[in-house]
Amino acid sequence: MKTLIKMFVIFLSFCLLTNCENPQLFQEETNDADLKSAKSHEVTVPFKADFVGNYMPTTGVDLDMCGAYPMIRVFNEGGGTATHLGKFTHYFDFCVNDETGEYPYDHIEAYFVAANGDTLFVKVSGRVIGGRLPHHPDDVNSYFTDPWEILGGTGRFEGASGGGMTDDYNRDSYPANSFHHWTGTITTIKGKW
Repeated sequence: MKTLIKMFVIFLSFCLLTNCENPQLFQEETNDADLKSAKSHEVTVPFKADFVGNYMPTTGVDLDMCGAYPMIRVFNEGGGTATHLGKFTHYFDFCVNDETGEYPYDHIEAYFVAANGDTLFVKVSGRVIGGRLPHHPDDVNSYFTDPWEILGGTGRFEGASGGGMTDDYNRDSYPANSFHHWTGTITTIKGKW
């Protein structure tokens, strides 16, 4: 019996020493396993956001960062609801060509903030077009149906990706005159929900 115990202690010591000789190898295997596990838990689900914004005054800000006219700097803030965000606020700061309607030019900062503070960073680019589409309200003066993209986030949106299309328009008859309807998909780590 003593021989069996000695053999077991020697075997156990050998196993411990072998694993300690190359801890980096063990760590790399763990990281690969974690990465594979995370990838296997990624989920892609539909995303829909409806929100309303106000164009904010630009007094006291660096308007020159967009360059000379016809480039102008635009701020839009407001909020709404979205799948996976719930109620949220949004903030857009970007440059637009006032003559062609193309945006952004060299600068855009855009994000949604959920009620718990988790943030989803987004990017949208395209062109504002005068007029309205048949399904828009009668008082719409311009619209933009452009691609948007998720650039990651914080909290449960860390590492998020995805995108889709906008169906947005501006109206003259409301204090909040920027109306946004985004549809697409969002991909996140399932455990973050």
